Formats: sequence, structure tokens, C-alpha cells
Amino acid sequence: MPASPRVLFVTHNFPRFAEDAAGSFVLRLARALTEGGAHVEVLAPGAPGLADRDVVDGIAVRRVRYAREDRQVLAYEGTMVEAVRGSWAGRFALLGLLWHMRSATREAVVAARRAGAPFDVIHAHWWFPSGLSVWNAGAGRGGMPPFVVTMHGSDVRLAQRIPPSHIVMRRVLGRAGAVTAVSRWLARTAEGLVPGLQVQVAPMPVPVDRFAPPDTAATARSGVLFVGRLNAQKGVADLIDALAQCATPIRADVVGDGPDRVALKARAESLGLADRLTWHGALPGDALPALYRRAAVTVMPSREEGLGLVAAESQLCGTPVIAYDSGGLPDVVAPDAGGTLVPVGDIAALSASIDRLTSSPEYARQLGEKARDHVLQVFSPQHVARLHLTLYESLTPGHSA
Repeated sequence: MPASPRVLFVTHNFPRFAEDAAGSFVLRLARALTEGGAHVEVLAPGAPGLADRDVVDGIAVRRVRYAREDRQVLAYEGTMVEAVRGSWAGRFALLGLLWHMRSATREAVVAARRAGAPFDVIHAHWWFPSGLSVWNAGAGRGGMPPFVVTMHGSDVRLAQRIPPSHIVMRRVLGRAGAVTAVSRWLARTAEGLVPGLQVQVAPMPVPVDRFAPPDTAATARSGVLFVGRLNAQKGVADLIDALAQCATPIRADVVGDGPDRVALKARAESLGLADRLTWHGALPGDALPALYRRAAVTVMPSREEGLGLVAAESQLCGTPVIAYDSGGLPDVVAPDAGGTLVPVGDIAALSASIDRLTSSPEYARQLGEKARDHVLQVFSPQHVARLHLTLYESLTPGHSA
């Protein structure tokens, strides 16, 4: 493989515009690879109002039409499973998505070859649906480039919930030249689902240039911050219960939206916390740094989180994180590097940790500094890009490790 590999990303989630949060970590990887010398192009699904061809932060994107304009709603919102389960229209749209992404992958490979600039590798993000489309396109055989599959979390949880999918998962990952996961937990889980599979851990880069501590260490910090979907998996109900048990009336900012919003607000009101919680709804990414910087601590009581980019962003801002010891969070919230982990569902331990960090600003500051150093070392774009460039090189015929 040349020193400047040409890489085709295939993904169902990629920013639709410059500040879009959808698939932003995939864009960051594309940018980091580009800065490391690679050439990256992206195939992603269409959506209402999106042009077929676009450039997002310097990365060329082709949006693939897969259904009637008003039915291209499976991607970008994190509701694909619900949409497919909820209607036949959603199921037909999924079939269209798989078919058209398959065809677009083959077309992109052929066009690049005819132009004299063939792709060296295809990188599918999420084994389903993108990995399946790439596999159906014949990647890894018959003159097609080798392909890499990265698992981000939702695809592995889908396989856990639907055992018949293991057969398809095994076939897709079995032909891939390399399989990666963004955390150790995801790697172990995938290996348990597909016997004999070997998964490398390769995290996504974090935006180190956007998230930084306040200009002065003397900046006052207070309260608790939560950022994420308002659903059972993210554990907001546990956070509310923990706040009700805290020794002092701690305030909390809740950023995000989701199906449990009404129920969670009612739960807070029933526990007498209505005047202590501020519900911000979903906010654009550029609004988050200020919230991280003014919080005493960020709390992530998530279960089976694929990695935990919110934790990485918070710690980059020097804000320590309390998280459940679950999923990929221990990779980011490391107890020996400023992180605080508590057992899943242990409300008393969660409450005690919140009390400790909010009542001891100097202790929280020290944890935040250590945590920031950890994130910079492991998740910086330069480090992550080097990992992936080495991985692509390993797929070259005749390459010796």
C-alpha cells in the first residue's frame, strides 16, 4: 500500500453539515487520516434536503439515494431500529438502503480504478448496515479492495438482541481483512458472538482542539452535567435517583432528548427535584464546551456504552467524570487516570461519588487534570490516525508485520 493510501469510507452515519453531531467521530477520523497523508472519500445514505454530492470539512461525500425522498429517514437520527420495526415502509426502506449502498460501493470502486486512482481499502463503519452492504458488494474478493469493519456499539447491541443475525455477522466479519472495535468491551463482546474472531481495539479520535479547560484554573465550577439520549440505556433515571440521595441540594444540567423525556421529568418532580434540574434538550456541539467547563463533574450512568465520547469531551475540558463500570467507559474513564467508576445500578455509590467531587473542588480539579492527560494520550487524532494507517498498510499483499 502506498504511503498515501486512498480509502473509501462506507457509513450510514456522517455529518450532514459542518456542525452536525451525527457521525461526527467518523468525520474526525477522515480528517485525521487526511492530515496524516491519506485520501478519504465517503459514501453515506441520502436524506431529505441533502445534495447527492457534497464536501464536509474538506471530505468529499456522495449521498446515496435509497428510497423516495420523504422516506429516506433511516439514517442520522439514531432511530433506524425503531423505524424498521415500526412499519413495512421502514423495512422496505432498509432493503433499499442495503441494495443501493452495495451498488454505490461497487460503482465508486470501478470509477476510481478507471480514473487511475483506485482505492486501496474500503473502511465500513458499523458491521450493520454498512459492513453488510460492503460485503454484498464483493469487497475483499474478485478484484475488489480489502475492507476493514469498525464496530461502534449499536451494531453489536443489535446482534446481542437478535441471535439470528449472528450468521450474517459471522459472514461479514469473516471476509474482512481486519475487524476493529472502539473499545475493549466491544471487542470482547463481538468475539463472544463470533467464535474465532479476532478484533483489534482502535478508538475514534476526539476533538482536542474544541474541548479544553477554562482559561484560568480559578474558574468557578458547580453542579452536575449529563449529556446524552434520554432513554433507559443512558441511565438518566439512575442519576435522578442519586441526586435525590445526595447530602446537599446539587443542581444538574441535562442535555439531550429522547423517548423517556416526559417520564424522566415526572420522576424528578416526584422526588422534589424539579427546581434543581435544567432540561436543555438537544444542543448543537458548539454549545457543549461551555457547559463542560462550568460543571463540577459529568455523570455517565450508561449501560453498555460503546465507548463514551461524552466522557472524553468532558475530561478534555478538565471536568472529571463519574461513570458506571460498564461497556467501553472504563477505556475512557480510567480510575488510575482521574476517572471514577461505580458498579452498575449502585445508586448509593453514585450519590456518594457525586457528593465527594462536588464538595471538594481541589480534588475534582486534580482528577480533571489527570483525566485530560489520559484522553490526550490515547484519543488524540494524530495517535488514532497512526493506528489506522498502520492497519491499512497491514492489508497490503506481501506485507510482513
